[in-house]
Amino acid sequence: MSITLASISTWLSSGAALVGFEANKGLGSAAPGASAPYVAVGHIVFNSLLEFQNAFGPHAGEIMGDIPNFTNIEPEVQISEITAS
Repeated sequence: MSITLASISTWLSSGAALVGFEANKGLGSAAPGASAPYVAVGHIVFNSLLEFQNAFGPHAGEIMGDIPNFTNIEPEVQISEITAS
């Protein structure tokens, strides 16, 4: 899955507290020559879970509906807290 420009612009234009985003392309695994477990991983960073929920909630249908325009892979969503950087 990739973070789409349409999705990012939706969050930014909604006044959301989007701190940053990152998209990573999978290259491999720990075993030499093995495929990456994911084709891509996208990270979006908000100041808090509440700010994410307030930004994502009203646009969830539009954002999730945009994903099939870029991939046929079902996205997995995990909400995390950054503990080190």
